Amino acid sequence: MAALGLVRAIGLMSGTSLDGVDIALLETDGERIAAFGPTGYRPYTEAERALLRQALAAGATLTARDQRPGVLAEAEGFVTAVHAEAVETFLRDTGIARSDVAVVGFHGQTVLHRPEQRLTVQLGDGAALAKRLEMTVVHDFRAADVAAGGQGAPLVPVFHQALARTLQKPHPIAVLNVGGVANVTWVDGGDPVACDTGPGNALIDDFMRARTGAPLDRDGDQAARGRVDEDFVARVLAHKFFGQPCPKSLDRNAFAFANIGLPDFSVADGAATLSALTAAAVARVVAQLPQPPKGWIVCGGGARNPTLMRMLAERLRPATVETAHAIGWATDSIEAQAFAYLAVRTLNGLPITFPKTTGAPQPMTGGVVAAP
Repeated sequence: MAALGLVRAIGLMSGTSLDGVDIALLETDGERIAAFGPTGYRPYTEAERALLRQALAAGATLTARDQRPGVLAEAEGFVTAVHAEAVETFLRDTGIARSDVAVVGFHGQTVLHRPEQRLTVQLGDGAALAKRLEMTVVHDFRAADVAAGGQGAPLVPVFHQALARTLQKPHPIAVLNVGGVANVTWVDGGDPVACDTGPGNALIDDFMRARTGAPLDRDGDQAARGRVDEDFVARVLAHKFFGQPCPKSLDRNAFAFANIGLPDFSVADGAATLSALTAAAVARVVAQLPQPPKGWIVCGGGARNPTLMRMLAERLRPATVETAHAIGWATDSIEAQAFAYLAVRTLNGLPITFPKTTGAPQPMTGGVVAAP
């Protein structure tokens, strides 16, 4: 297959925060970013989130990546259908013709990530999505890397690098994505260095849902009122994961409450302490990077949390900390943009994971191409 030049690609992302489907259009050849297109979002209803939470619980029992017992089959059908709906709505609302889009990058919904067992499971039927949309779809981005002994995550560093290389800012730069799990990409000219840093929003969101019924600590309001239990933070950070060198990755539920002995916090103190844990885990990774970053750019849901941003700034001094939005990036759509970029790289046979981002044995292509 001849390499594509500049094309338009759609990227889709449903993250571990279980908030909805992000969608974005990008013009790229898989190396340079020529233009950013429109973005969109399809939120999940509470009933849909409940289905995905059931799938996450069921996913913990899987021993093979193609197993779909019980609720997992239902959830996979839903994930595929809702992503198709998101694309159809996006194309209708933007007036973009399907024929003007070369490829759709479809990450799916992660329900299990255990790279130490060479096992990662993302729900979503790429072939069915391609057939319904009558568009080429690239999916299953993580499997090849994990099968080769890599972590399979994070996948976005090569896109973070493409974004960061154009910034007129002192390097090295760290791009921090705070979704359900937080991950960092260190950029300074050569191949990126990356890893998951620890829990992102997942523990805060789960705590708020369990204690108040709210899906998150909106704007960090509860955390701003609470007192941080630094002893608890230090105890969690003693886990072996935080001392491991990059690259490393994490399952969303690796630090579930049952695993970390969460005290009976008040709502405010729990939100404050779990937010501080996210920030402290990010600060802990600095020593594992080739050099301390001079600046941090924060994207993902955590960038909308002023309390978390303040905690990050305090723990990452003297480096600067700013949101992706502040420098003109689409904070909420970066991961969707990344999967558009990765889909084009896949079609062009370019690597998407690297020894210093996932621990892969060599730069690796990835993704499975499904024709319409």
